[in-house]
Amino acid sequence: MSNKIKILLAEDEPSLGQIIKESLETRNFEVLLCPNGKIAYETYKLEQPLLLVLDVMMPQKDGFTLAKEIRLEDPTIPIIFLTAKSQTEDVVYGFNIGGNDYLKKPFSMEELIVRINALLKRTTDAFAEEISLGKYTFNLKKQTLHFNNVSEKLTHREANLLYYLIKNKNQVLDRSFILNKLWGDDDFFNARSMDVFITKLRKKLKDDTSIQIINVRGFGYKLVF
Repeated sequence: MSNKIKILLAEDEPSLGQIIKESLETRNFEVLLCPNGKIAYETYKLEQPLLLVLDVMMPQKDGFTLAKEIRLEDPTIPIIFLTAKSQTEDVVYGFNIGGNDYLKKPFSMEELIVRINALLKRTTDAFAEEISLGKYTFNLKKQTLHFNNVSEKLTHREANLLYYLIKNKNQVLDRSFILNKLWGDDDFFNARSMDVFITKLRKKLKDDTSIQIINVRGFGYKLVF
């Protein structure tokens, strides 16, 4: 099994995409090169890379749209935008929708590699270890919940919802915030869907009675342990 770090590169210029891919592969990365945003999203779902490098201007689905969709499923994966756009508002928008870094074309490969390594180190340091949750152990990257030598696989949304609950433990997790973050909208139907996911998480955590997910009516949920 390869121990190379898997990076998804979405770039619609074939020559530039190939240059970036080959340069990163010489640094022991595995690069999944995608020619547009639609293929990139499908590849992301299938391959689960550890970092995304997204060109902003792409056919079928642009980099900003792609990043917003992926952020609904994964709040932690590092995202670097590549773009010829130099307007301040574009840069600000890229960060506001969940981008971690922004590289303007033309750029040097050395600079891209330095930024990739910095983001990977920051992400690894921030959430590399498994988290103890009462008698459970939670791993966001693997999306698993471990109890008494049994590991249970969580869905993307279950894992990310639990991540935000843990991140805000003993505090109220705002209902509108999490609905917009993970569902994209805080309408009635999404709110009902979230309630179902909360119920699923309660069932998965039922073997440790010290763990509670409390409904704070009108505000949101609070994880107590």
